[in-house]
Amino acid sequence: MKDCCETGVEFAARQRAVLLVVLWINAAMFLGECAAGLVAHSTALLSDSVDMLGDAIVYGFSLYAVVRGPVWQARAALLKGGIMAGFALVVLVEVALKLIRGVVPSADMIGVVGVVALAANLFCLALLARRRGDDINMRSAWLCSRNDMAANVGVLLAAAGVGLTDAAWPDIAVGSLIAGMFGSSAVGVLRAARQQLRLTPVP
Repeated sequence: MKDCCETGVEFAARQRAVLLVVLWINAAMFLGECAAGLVAHSTALLSDSVDMLGDAIVYGFSLYAVVRGPVWQARAALLKGGIMAGFALVVLVEVALKLIRGVVPSADMIGVVGVVALAANLFCLALLARRRGDDINMRSAWLCSRNDMAANVGVLLAAAGVGLTDAAWPDIAVGSLIAGMFGSSAVGVLRAARQQLRLTPVP
């Protein structure tokens, strides 16, 4: 919630500072994970990299909404919910392609990149946790980061599973679970955003 000692300008500035940091971290991790996912033939890494890209876009829109009031914050949350839902579909398509191709991903590369991504997302989650009670804009940004961390743990489990079985199914299973997580979060964010839009008069 807003600190009693913060002015409106200071409040918005603190939110913007946090969002800028997590935006650039997610953009950098998208590039790294996407490249590693292509090299390693990993559905889990590619899925997580797409999530990173979407979060970077989401945080950019959150920056725009910070000083524009409840209506724009709810609109930003609607965009985030739509992006999450879109990711669920992307992951499911990737899972289908993996089943058709039958390629076994590289467990070592999945594990190394997964550890780096988890560390990055833990840092982002800690930053956003301090502001998640501010408003729906910051809470939905925090939810995106929380989903990232859960997805990273799944990536590490996929790496372990692929290494133990020398098969692609653990990677596929994790990709499917990530898709389900995106879909569930999307429903929650979209409901909250629509409720806020109904209760907030448009200027």
